[in-house]
Amino acid sequence: MKLFYKPGACSLASHIVLREIGASFEIEAVDTKAGKTASGLDFKAINPKGYVPVLQLDDGAILTEGAAVLQFLADRFPDAALAPEAGSIARARLQEQLNWTAAELHKAFGPLFQDKATDAQQAQARTAVAAKFDLMEDQLSDGRTWLVGDRFSVADAYLFVVSNWANFTGIDLARWPNLAAFVNRVAARTAVVSAMQAEGLIQ
Repeated sequence: MKLFYKPGACSLASHIVLREIGASFEIEAVDTKAGKTASGLDFKAINPKGYVPVLQLDDGAILTEGAAVLQFLADRFPDAALAPEAGSIARARLQEQLNWTAAELHKAFGPLFQDKATDAQQAQARTAVAAKFDLMEDQLSDGRTWLVGDRFSVADAYLFVVSNWANFTGIDLARWPNLAAFVNRVAARTAVVSAMQAEGLIQ
């Protein structure tokens, strides 16, 4: 398998999961603005949507959309136990969390990564992110370690990556101590450290 990624982007969640499951894979960075991969490939020819992650399977099939990639990997490597059993309420909870992270929290950060966003748009984005963080802070206030059940899952990988964008956008997670503790918990995992090192995010 090959993962096309952009350092620190949402594709980091897929990268983390690939390392969690111990899969054999390659990674190739993508410059989404230039539309080129590190080896000079036309990225739009790989994914016409123009964004990461893209998982290329050994048979050449291409899979896009982070939540889909994460669940595919969890199902393809069930021994890693990164997702509850399909059809269970726990699995529905995991899908609920993945969908919310993608559609709500991830999108809320958008203007903070856009060069052309106005000060007003960025301020509105910070307010929106804070409201989403308030919801996660409340959810984590029951003392749970992980989002679904008592095991680390693909939902945790995704929430970690997007919540960690606070550190790149000047948002202080100290305002949300339960969420901050969650981010620190995930950041300490071996697979997370190795993925972030491979992407040049940490040393």
